[in-house]
Amino acid sequence: MQLQDLQFVSHTFRSPLPGPKLIITGAVHGNEICGTLAIRRLLEQLQSGALRLISGQLTLVPVCNPLAYAKGERQGERNLNRCLIPTAHVQEFEDHVANWLCPLLAAHEVLLDLHSFRGAGEPFVLVGPENNQAEIEPFSHAEAELAMAARLGVQRMVDGWLSTYAHGVARRQQALAPDADAKTRANADTRFGVGTTEYMRSVGGYAVTLECGQHEDPQAADVAWRAIDNTLRHLGLIAGNPPAPQAQIETLRIYDVIDKQHQDDVFCRDWYSFDTVCAGDLIGTRADGTAVRASMDGRIIFPDAEAGAGEEWFYITRYSNRLAGVV
Repeated sequence: MQLQDLQFVSHTFRSPLPGPKLIITGAVHGNEICGTLAIRRLLEQLQSGALRLISGQLTLVPVCNPLAYAKGERQGERNLNRCLIPTAHVQEFEDHVANWLCPLLAAHEVLLDLHSFRGAGEPFVLVGPENNQAEIEPFSHAEAELAMAARLGVQRMVDGWLSTYAHGVARRQQALAPDADAKTRANADTRFGVGTTEYMRSVGGYAVTLECGQHEDPQAADVAWRAIDNTLRHLGLIAGNPPAPQAQIETLRIYDVIDKQHQDDVFCRDWYSFDTVCAGDLIGTRADGTAVRASMDGRIIFPDAEAGAGEEWFYITRYSNRLAGVV
């Protein structure tokens, strides 16, 4: 497919009355279409007049990565949700996407980013850090972000992404060989953990990633639709009663990321996101026979048996009380 066959498309609706500026994105990864389906459903209602904004601004991006979407694959030339930073040195298609998408994100205040995942599992939401002025991810909208996350209609919340990813990158840098190829060096770049939500926070907004379910589960689009509707009412962009926060939400914090070191590293069983692990449990075996075990009690997320050498193999989370007293 040639560049001239692709285009970037967004749709913006503005109320005459002031209010939040929300952007909703789908198909950051081309094989994750639940968000695209839900966003197009909303677009039809807005264009037909069945639904109207009563305040603020809403921008819809049904497909963030048109090359990956056309291929029906996770990425066009690389993972768009890593190192999402504008650049004057365009080398891959996702650099073109970043140069279009990042200014669009920066023109808004709130982001709802809709995704799905490969294996079986229940929907969950990923949020950012507590308010802080640290170097990795300074932030000042934690309460607003958590309030939004608690009203999406899912029962599990995860945080700790970027700080954990930074630790993983530090390990990659220590192991980086002098003759490492360009891909391996990119994976060891401290900017590599920055995706849509991290970029949105870096420009002063707040954002959540909603993992709506398994890629091919038809219910994933309904999860995305419910989250969109709840978010619009929560922010007061459309008429309707504001949604109440979810009564029971399991909160987890990512504390470690384990990379695949060799293509022949293998899991000891089929793992799925949020499978429970106990300290010492065998998770997999390295190509040289070394056992990989859980370092503490928690849950595994994003296990990827198809990961390449030097890429994230799985993450481990532990329980947290992040929502206590907040929403």
